[in-house]
Amino acid sequence: MALTRYPLFSCDDNETPGGTSQIQIDRARAEFRMAQQGHSDEHVVRNLSTEQLSHELALRFAKKCFTPLEITHFKDVFRSLADDQDGIHYWKEETLCRFLVIPDALGPGPLIYQMATYLGAFPFPSLAPSILTIEALLKVVVIMTERYGTVLKRGRADRNKLLFRSLAVFDRRMSSVYEKPSQELIDAVRKEESEKVDTSDAVLEEARSQAAGEEPKSALGFAIDQPVNDEEEDEDDDELALAALDSLDAIEVFRYDQRADTKIHHAQIPVDNFRRLIMLLLVIAVLDSQESLSRHAERLTPARLERLKQVADSILWSFTPEQSAGIFYHSFNKIIPASLPYMFDGLNPLFEHFLFSKNIDLSKRKRSSTSPAVTSPTVSQIPDTPLEPLLPREGDILNLDILCQLSFFIKGNNLFRRLRPLYLGADAGFSLGSIEQKVFNWRAPSILLVSGTRLSSTPEGTRERSFADSLPPKRFPDGASGNNTHGRVVFGAYIDVPWKHTYKEAIGGSEMLLFQLSPLHEVFRASTLNKDYLTFTKTGVGIGCPPPRAKNVSGLSPHTVLGSVSLMLDSSLEFGVFTHDSTGGGSFHPSQTRKSDWQDRFEIESLEVWGCGGDEEAERQRAAWAFEEREAEARRSIKMGKDVEADRALLEMAGLVGNHNASGGSMG
Repeated sequence: MALTRYPLFSCDDNETPGGTSQIQIDRARAEFRMAQQGHSDEHVVRNLSTEQLSHELALRFAKKCFTPLEITHFKDVFRSLADDQDGIHYWKEETLCRFLVIPDALGPGPLIYQMATYLGAFPFPSLAPSILTIEALLKVVVIMTERYGTVLKRGRADRNKLLFRSLAVFDRRMSSVYEKPSQELIDAVRKEESEKVDTSDAVLEEARSQAAGEEPKSALGFAIDQPVNDEEEDEDDDELALAALDSLDAIEVFRYDQRADTKIHHAQIPVDNFRRLIMLLLVIAVLDSQESLSRHAERLTPARLERLKQVADSILWSFTPEQSAGIFYHSFNKIIPASLPYMFDGLNPLFEHFLFSKNIDLSKRKRSSTSPAVTSPTVSQIPDTPLEPLLPREGDILNLDILCQLSFFIKGNNLFRRLRPLYLGADAGFSLGSIEQKVFNWRAPSILLVSGTRLSSTPEGTRERSFADSLPPKRFPDGASGNNTHGRVVFGAYIDVPWKHTYKEAIGGSEMLLFQLSPLHEVFRASTLNKDYLTFTKTGVGIGCPPPRAKNVSGLSPHTVLGSVSLMLDSSLEFGVFTHDSTGGGSFHPSQTRKSDWQDRFEIESLEVWGCGGDEEAERQRAAWAFEEREAEARRSIKMGKDVEADRALLEMAGLVGNHNASGGSMG
């Protein structure tokens, strides 16, 4: 692979390093346009224009996305660990994994290196895998830390697509899972392509195919490289890359280069690779800025690794890998935004380590008028002191791994070192009164978690039959089991309002979430069509269920009314039921990926409520409890007067004591 040697980060806007002027770059662009019309050698255009434009993009990233101090640290980190071959400095896979402290026990090192070599070629996928030179690694850091917003105004929401491309592999044997396209679809795609591709581009493409002895593309048809299963958008329009080239006024170069990347439409992420990545993302989800991963890698005992694998499998099965050998973009693009929007957030602090060199101690430098003010310490200045525990204690359900799973769809700054155990069924007892006593007066959001074992289709014992009789007849089958053969299920809810008794109306807001953690991971977001989010009554706890009727109305079913997507716990907190009706219409949206109906009835084994908040919220709850206790004591201390008969007569007149069964008379 030919590699142009460019020194990095010229400060002159009119001239790039190495004597390459802006005029030369403009000339390269012009040569490319001429090549599209057949006036220049295509090979020269490919190797000249794309590499120079990639270099120019790296310069813009350096100037716009980092401070001078961060660039100084980045250069030092790169040069101190780079290998040198024929005058080219670059990083090897071993160097990258050692610097990021990727745990060997998880085994994702080769995958992280694969991602880096793809992202280093941005925005030209045909140049991947790239050598991790200083410019390529700079682009990797920009994308992984999401700092590209200052340059790519249109690309903020499209990093997930780029990450998918960096993880995916191509194998035509895998493409058999795609449905065979119909002739109508082929004709429609041909028509769309003919309108989208410029005539000169099409002529050049066909001439190139004929010169190579290949059958012209027009004869093959375009459907072979179309993403048949992608219902949302055309993968050819990578918004991040388009934004990058638009900032360089080179969109036409990108459109040419994308045709060399059509294999991505048949690509998928191998299941085992994705499992290893998920396990790593669970571990790094807790990282703070400048915090080393080595602290957390030391805790990867065999038992912890097994728990991580179980959580990763629950997430993995939400992509339905049992139907294919890997994960296609159409399912990736649906599930990540809906159920795992923050899954890749841990990559940000991990790759920010490139911006803090241990070799530079600016505290020893004299500050001059030209040197930038030091506003943040280097890695070497940060003491290696023990951090506050991420959880004050673990519950039967919530442990560190489940906490990291929650952080994939609830922001970590609301979870890590912010959760308090309000109610643990194993300690406080399984009763609604215990929940009221422990959870009420918490004036901040909370998380309810419940786990149990699925009940058999035929009720066993008096209690199960009584529970089954209180529900409508079961119309739906059990939910998917994934890799779980024991029938264990875990459900939960993020509750965005304080708990209280509900009588006629439910409580809750549009930020509420209903979710399943095991055996599959999925999040059901609140709907605005129906606002029966949370009910707490003497009949139990309902999430997505309408408030129970005060009295049975003649002609209506005496059964408990369940929402279309809902979780209900009975009054004894002994049994629960989760219902999913794909037609929707309830308080929570149905599944984005599973279009089937299911219902899980289960026996409750563990029940927990965790408060999201710190010392201030805990102090408010204690103050509210103290106030209520004083009020109750004041009511108990009220004494009758000395004239007992007079007091009793007064109470009878008020209708509080005495015989009130006599019928009243009429006045007239």
